[in-house]
Amino acid sequence: MSISFSEFLLHEALQRALDKLGFTQPTPVQQQVLPRAIERKDLLVSAATGSGKTAAFLLPAMQRFLDRPSARTGTRGLILVPTRELARQILDHFLRLGSYTRLSAGVIAGGAPMGHQVATLRKNPEFLIATPGRLLDHLERGSATLGDLEVLVLDEADRMLDMGFADAVLTILGHCNPDRQSLLFSATLNHHGLEPITKRLLRDPQVVIANPKRERHPDIHHQVLLADDPGHKQALLLWLLKHEGFDKALVFTNTRERASALGAFLQTEGQRAGVLHGELDQRERNRVMGLLRNGQIRVLVGTDVAARGLDVPGIDLVVNVDMPRSGDDYLHRTGRTGRAGEQGLAISLVDAHEWNRMESIERYLRLSFEPRSIEGLTASFQGPKKRKKTSGKAAIGKGKKEVWGGKAQAAKTKDRHRDRKNIGKRRKPSAGTAVDAGFAPLRKKR
Repeated sequence: MSISFSEFLLHEALQRALDKLGFTQPTPVQQQVLPRAIERKDLLVSAATGSGKTAAFLLPAMQRFLDRPSARTGTRGLILVPTRELARQILDHFLRLGSYTRLSAGVIAGGAPMGHQVATLRKNPEFLIATPGRLLDHLERGSATLGDLEVLVLDEADRMLDMGFADAVLTILGHCNPDRQSLLFSATLNHHGLEPITKRLLRDPQVVIANPKRERHPDIHHQVLLADDPGHKQALLLWLLKHEGFDKALVFTNTRERASALGAFLQTEGQRAGVLHGELDQRERNRVMGLLRNGQIRVLVGTDVAARGLDVPGIDLVVNVDMPRSGDDYLHRTGRTGRAGEQGLAISLVDAHEWNRMESIERYLRLSFEPRSIEGLTASFQGPKKRKKTSGKAAIGKGKKEVWGGKAQAAKTKDRHRDRKNIGKRRKPSAGTAVDAGFAPLRKKR
């Protein structure tokens, strides 16, 4: 049964913003999280990327702070995220949802000047959206304090642990007000490193499982194009960008070197393309993302850094030039399209070395890639060669066994006439050969 946001009795300013954005019905994760979070329960939530989880944790915290304003306290809400891109994205969500409120938020993430962030902290925004490493720097310097914290959110906790932030997160928890409400969001709840975090973070948590991460996305179509080599992949990609109808496209590679080279190639071919990877400073990242949002570029070539927290309207094509290293990475890449009920297309270019990886991703995510080919660009590689079954005759030979009626039997040797004649006779050993055990050499008659 569908429900509307109005049934949650949200603050008038928040409901007004939702109406302006055209959000009338909450997503499944929002339906489960909002009432529990508004009641200030600690939550352990499994939700996939693109499921609407950002609004699921922002709205209850904003509702709480609007119901009970407190201008003289420090940070009231902290949202920890694994990447600065995700931090910026959550800030954008906050600004849209809080457009009719006086609530404020600041981003504390690596790549930005420390002095600017100190100035942000001095303004005491209600919300901090932070990456663990940079926030820990400020806590150790004394420029940030979390003694007044009321709500703590860990978003994409599994990714944070995979990036090596476990110790930093545990240290940050030691600085937080122990009487806070805590919510942990993760694509999977069986991550091997989550337990130490959940024990320290949550008190008697309620578990919410919405949009399991391996559930097939109903609005994304998955295709595969076979390729022979990197040059062939470039030709396939260029054809797709010239002939596929799309508003904006994301192109993924596994290394920043390949992303830079591919971006340069597309630019020389007249494509409006930009590049995003982990080595860019924050100013350059913001510039590239601004160009994409404004439509000045239509294609963004990036590594998996771009797969986290990137939510740009109009992305309807995702191309994996390199097959991702895991099913989770595939999910995060392709989850950038098919959002908010729109249809999306994900195309993976697969060569012989990536075939097994493609099949493992199919099994892990329980999906089936649709094979596709482009006339004039068909690959010589058409999948691994099937091994021919050996015939019964070929199986009969030296040291081999033949299968008859399901039973393995030793292959019979040829029944030769001279062998039957010599039955019972002793053979004289040849010179230089070992003597068969149990038989003595024949003596010559004198």
